[in-house]
Amino acid sequence: MANFNLNKVILGGRLTADPELKQTPQGVSVTTFSIAVNRRGKEAQTDFINCQAWRQTAEFICKFFKKGSRIEVTGRLENNNYTNKE
Repeated sequence: MANFNLNKVILGGRLTADPELKQTPQGVSVTTFSIAVNRRGKEAQTDFINCQAWRQTAEFICKFFKKGSRIEVTGRLENNNYTNKE
């Protein structure tokens, strides 16, 4: 049996806010943004997905996209957990 590991996500939706370009201390471009993705079905439901883009992709998004723009995102899914010191 083959070892099958795949982590690829393709989402299409609309930006919920204007993306902002930021720089790391090393000068690497980064942007974080959220997209609204509608679900199909009897009831209208929307998922709000947080995304992150780096380097030239981040610069491209900030230059050509704004709140309400349709966007398609291809990437990988990461689940980060935060534990409070208390």
